[in-house]
Amino acid sequence: MQTLAHFADGGPGPWILFFPLIWAAVVVGGITLLRRTVWRGRRGPWRAPEVDDNSPIAVLGHRFAAGEIDEDEYWRRLSVLDEQFGRRGKGGAA
Repeated sequence: MQTLAHFADGGPGPWILFFPLIWAAVVVGGITLLRRTVWRGRRGPWRAPEVDDNSPIAVLGHRFAAGEIDEDEYWRRLSVLDEQFGRRGKGGAA
């Protein structure tokens, strides 16, 4: 009986070329799983830098969360702080 393991002259068939792809998928999957679970708490190049609690933008956010200022005042002051301190835009671009 002919099987994939004994292609034509008894050697391995062309399916053997898929083994490196399968191993690559296993390695990439393992690294992805580790990055999403075990390594998530550690600092690395893929994590955003932590925000300093004493920065003016953080203080403004705390004041808004505590109810000391209203939404209009929050957005007005945030726009001034964005101009002055140059907060990063989306995607990490400065």
